[in-house]
Amino acid sequence: MADIVIDNLVLGIIATNCYLLMNKETRELVIIDPAAQADTIENLVQKMKAEPAAVLLTHGHFDHMLAAEGLKNRFSIPVYAFEREQEILENAEDNLSDRWAKAYTMKADYLMKDKEELNLAGIRFHVIYTPGHTKGSVCFYLPDEGVLFSGDTLFAEGYGRTDLPTGSITQMKESISALLTTLPSETKVYPGHGRTTEISVEKRYNPLA
Repeated sequence: MADIVIDNLVLGIIATNCYLLMNKETRELVIIDPAAQADTIENLVQKMKAEPAAVLLTHGHFDHMLAAEGLKNRFSIPVYAFEREQEILENAEDNLSDRWAKAYTMKADYLMKDKEELNLAGIRFHVIYTPGHTKGSVCFYLPDEGVLFSGDTLFAEGYGRTDLPTGSITQMKESISALLTTLPSETKVYPGHGRTTEISVEKRYNPLA
């Protein structure tokens, strides 16, 4: 089990949580959902005296990925996205960038599959396919640390929008039900927006529980 540090930046026009996970032993680091402001993220990386290993995207909406290519180029690291989300990354209408900002598209370097296990920076990530917010949304579960990065699937006492392109309330209900019934109650949840929560809390208070 890696001894990790989890840091957080709130970035972009929709106040997205960007997470930086550093392995304290190797000082390697993984960036989850670099929403915007690549320079700000790079400054925190330097402050942490860390070496980035990868960028992970929970989904392809612009407010979770605008800084991904800048960080990829700056640190020569790959960007990971779920296999069904590549179409959204490449479509400015579906990734919403043309609605909120300048139209923007990108490609991931590595396309993940459901239930895939990644070992990045010496940290184990389990990929959990959770469609609903988009058709290719995923959560990242770290079993050794007991934490879940839930993107815009599971929020504190809430959940992500399902009325956007490729969204589905039926799939969202199924995805949240699966998370709440399969993950340990003490799992700490780091969402794409807002405050942290725990699976035990969401079992009691989430409207889709």
